[in-house]
Parts: sequence; structure tokens; C-alpha cells
Amino acid sequence: MSIRNLDDLLAEGVSGRRVLVRADLNVPLDKQTGDITDDGRIRAVLPTLSALVSAGAKVVVCSHLGRPKGTPDPQFSLRPVAGRLGELLGAPVHFASDTVGDSARSTVEALADGQVALLENLRFNAGETSKDDAERGAFADQLAAFGEAYVDDAFGAVHRKHASVYDVPARLPHVAGRLVLREVEVLSRLTGEPERPYVVVLGGSKVSDKLAVIEALLPKVDRLLIGGGMCFTFLKAQGHEVGSSLLEEEMVETCGNLLARSEGKIMLPVDVVAADAFAPDAAHDTVPVDGIPSHRVGLDIGPETVAGFAAAIKDAQRGGPGGARTIFWNGPMGVFEMPAFANGTRGVAEAIAKADAFTVVGGGDSAAAVRALGLDESAFDHISTGGGASLEYLEGQTLPGIAALEK
Repeated sequence: MSIRNLDDLLAEGVSGRRVLVRADLNVPLDKQTGDITDDGRIRAVLPTLSALVSAGAKVVVCSHLGRPKGTPDPQFSLRPVAGRLGELLGAPVHFASDTVGDSARSTVEALADGQVALLENLRFNAGETSKDDAERGAFADQLAAFGEAYVDDAFGAVHRKHASVYDVPARLPHVAGRLVLREVEVLSRLTGEPERPYVVVLGGSKVSDKLAVIEALLPKVDRLLIGGGMCFTFLKAQGHEVGSSLLEEEMVETCGNLLARSEGKIMLPVDVVAADAFAPDAAHDTVPVDGIPSHRVGLDIGPETVAGFAAAIKDAQRGGPGGARTIFWNGPMGVFEMPAFANGTRGVAEAIAKADAFTVVGGGDSAAAVRALGLDESAFDHISTGGGASLEYLEGQTLPGIAALEK
């Protein structure tokens, strides 16, 4: 990978220079209070911001949050993020109430060396996500005017061909931030020649969302463990009835074909936690996969499956003739947000955390589950900040944001 990194920029000197940083501050907010419920993505960009602040740069941070429709929407404001970012940096973060308007211009112009500003949500401007090159480029021109150099540290957005990710680097000297560099190094390790045995754990809702990564990884892995809502389409392909569980009927044949050519690599649940309804207080019990009642919905993998998955994960530990071994996990095993259906995700995550192997958590809901369940983040070698970006990288796709940095 031929990409200049933050150390290259720091070596040139950034004191007194405006540096535009694309961060991924797309954090979850409580719908009632507006409070940040998981600040993991804010903490992930701190190494890059702290280095620039210490070097005396005037740091202009930009990010998106949620999916506003190209116009300002108060529920998606980054104002709460500015407050939390300031707390973590130990210094106030100046907040611009627009993206490239009067507030943004005056806020950036007022920055002193070593100070940080945060622009309002980039997606409040239709130019950020426009498919029209001219409209996107015009917005990129306005953003680029706020910086003398550009740092991309938003790995969670590098798979998007958006103005701040793809077009701005063409207008400014550009480098990869600490987070983006680390993400690419880790994922390259998974796509190259990972040390074996290589075990991948996939969960989440839909097979269709993970089909491309399954196709890409199946030839490379030693075991592929499948849980979450997507497992029921595979179970249906095995001939099991799945009650009212999540099912993609149009994917059943595809799953059957995957199983047929997997050479026994794919491991599916043998029991599930089935409930009367999709609700936290629903009556539920554990049933074998060939005995799911027609009126019940599977919301988690069962304890026997957890034990089996844990045993397969343990086989991926270091210590054998091949040296270090590899585990990649993406997607929860059940509806972990409901305590009654969190045991599968917790059990598998704990097994991965205990494994003496190179362990990678593939961002998105998996990273959220690690924090929500109170697991020790340091027990994993790497927790990605980009669920979609990490999967597309593993699929072998060209990521627009990375391609832009390579130019």
C-alpha cells in the first residue's frame, strides 16, 4: 500500500497550519435524551487528533452522523459530540453550527495553534453524498478551503464515494491517520496469508448482507461459524423448519450451495433460544434446531452451540507448529440488546477474548456488543471501527477513500 501517513505530515511540520481531519464520529445517540450511548468511535480518533494538537496544528474536524437527507436536522447534530470530544482531549472543541457557511468560516479563522474545531454534520449538505460529480466537487472545494493538508482517519467511511472522503484528498496534500493505517494493516493480514488455523465467526441478521464476504473467505478459512439471524436461512437449507424466525427464502438455495461446497468448514448452531415474540420479556426456552416450534422466533444461539463454537475457537490458539493463529468475528450471535438473548454473543465473545490468537472484531454491531456487554476491549488485538468498510475490504473491493489516499 503506497499511502503517506500522519508521521510523514508531522515530519514536515504542522505548527500554525490548518489541518482538515475527516473523522468517523457517527456515534449512537439516545433518542429521548440525545446523549451519546457509545463513544468508541470518538476515542478511536484521539491518537491522531492528539498528535496534531501537540504539534501545534489548527485542527478542523469533519464527520457525518446518521442519515439526514442533505438538509439540517437537529436530531443528527454533532454538537453533543463536540462536548464529548473536548472532554476526552482535555480542552474545549469549538463547534461550527454549519458545514461550510458563515459559522464554519469564522470558527476556523479564529483557531489558534493547537486548538480544535468541529464542523456540523457533513450530510446536512447534499453535496457530501451526491452522485453528481460536479455537485460533490463543489462541496469538496468549500471543505478543502478549510485546510492546508488533509488527514483521513475515518475508516468507517472509506467505502463511500463521498466528497469529504473521495474528492477532498484530490485537492489537498493528504495522508492516512493512525486509525486508518492500523485498520488497513490488520485487514491486510486477514486477506493475505493469515496464520492458521484461521477461524471466522459471522452473525447478524441477513445472509444477503454477508454473502460476498462468505464467498471471499470460504476458500481461505479453516472453520466458518455462523450464528445470528442469518443462521436460520442456512438451517432451512439443511431441511429444518425455523418457525417464525428471520428467514430469507430467496437465499435458501444459495445457502444450500455454500454448504455443499464448504468441505465441512461451515459450522451451524445445534440449538437456539426460541421465544414467543420479539420482545425482551417474551417467554422463551432452548430447543434443538430440529425442534423449533412453528409459533416461535429464534433470538439467540443456545448453550450447546456456544460450547461447540468455543471449542472451534480454542482450536485457533497459538502454540502449535504454525505459530500465531487467527480469529475474525463480525456480527452478534443473537439479539444482544435484550439481556435474555445476549448469552450467545457474550459466550462467543468471551471465547474469542480468551483465545491465545490474533483476534479481530469486525466493527459495527460486534464492536457495540463488546462495549455493551462490558467485555474488556484490550482482550482483543483489534476492534475495527468500520463494519461495512471492513467487510468490503475482506471481499476484495476497492474502497474509494483508500484509493483516493493512494493517488
